[in-house]
Amino acid sequence: MKKQLLLLLITILSINCYAQISFEKGYYIDNSNQKVDCLIKNIDWKNNPTEFEYKLTEHSSKKTATIKTIKEFGIYNISKYSRQTIDIDRSSNIMSEISNDKNAILKKEQLFLKVLIEGKANLYSFEDGSLNRYFYSKDDSKIQQLIFKRYLSIDNKIGENNRYQQQLWTDLKCSTFKISKIKNVDYKKNELIKFFVEYNECNSQEFTNFEEKQKKDLFNLSIRPGINNSSLSIQNAITSYNNTDFDNELGFRLGIEGELIMPFNKNKWAVIIEPTYQYFKSEKKLTGRSNKVDYKSIELPIGIRHYFFLGDNAKIFINGSFIFDLSGNSNFDFGSGANLEIKSKNNLAFGLGYKHNDKYSLELRYQTDRDLLSNYLYWSSNYNTLSLIFGYSLF
Repeated sequence: MKKQLLLLLITILSINCYAQISFEKGYYIDNSNQKVDCLIKNIDWKNNPTEFEYKLTEHSSKKTATIKTIKEFGIYNISKYSRQTIDIDRSSNIMSEISNDKNAILKKEQLFLKVLIEGKANLYSFEDGSLNRYFYSKDDSKIQQLIFKRYLSIDNKIGENNRYQQQLWTDLKCSTFKISKIKNVDYKKNELIKFFVEYNECNSQEFTNFEEKQKKDLFNLSIRPGINNSSLSIQNAITSYNNTDFDNELGFRLGIEGELIMPFNKNKWAVIIEPTYQYFKSEKKLTGRSNKVDYKSIELPIGIRHYFFLGDNAKIFINGSFIFDLSGNSNFDFGSGANLEIKSKNNLAFGLGYKHNDKYSLELRYQTDRDLLSNYLYWSSNYNTLSLIFGYSLF
């Protein structure tokens, strides 16, 4: 079974090269200010790109354009990137790397800035790993970084340089804006977008909110009933008298899955958590006696899911999870009063599935061995489960 799942996984990953990222209608402007309509490979960049792939027609070969030759490119109704030579502070906000200098250390770089708001006042973003920086301009003014920096103060406390709030207060005036409003704007994309939208509206200016065009449903809640095919064996290291291989049993499982879609890379990645009720009940008749097991638990799988798009309404997914198992009122009954209480260890699970219309799903999931007798020194067990899970998204 493990080899078969591995073969399926390799097959699905090979499909990924062809099926999940599409070329979408867009354009680029080159160094001679020539605008060219084309098809751009939309990978929904998490980090700002330095190049992109495009095709002039549906059936033409792929080409690569770089920041050296392109001044601007965009995917219609989705995103826009503008090449700018700007001053940027790359000071780290990671605790172990924070410096004692509260001032931004600006260095000139040529970057593709992502356009978030375009209007009388423009908002841009740049992301590179854990680095997030925001930039702005008003009318035809020079693009500047909105300055925010964490630093280590003299008394070893974390301080914040919130100069961006002064920049907003000085440069983006509106009769209804109070200083208290500015101080409540955090250095976060959604809050800055909201502020720039309000500023453009206050000045009765037309503007484009590119993030609004990309608005995505980033959380799904699904009910997931299914069937478990489980096997269980127990062994004692000293005596084999009660060693038992229980028969494979079919059992019902019921889960509620929360899925948080990551807002980049075309919604291909998600974090999943699925509290699940499951049970295993079996009896094995031995010579002159019978051994029984009654095992009930709440599983809590937490994991990562990756989607492979087959079309607008169809996608395949794989996921891996770490399962916390909370067993209760469960035991092995040997019929002689020497029962064993079940206390389970955690284990892993790997799934392969199909989702249709973002509503219905079917998943085959394999769990690695789980020990149900972790409290006993000389006892061990192997509990394996293969599940067929049906899913229905509530929202």
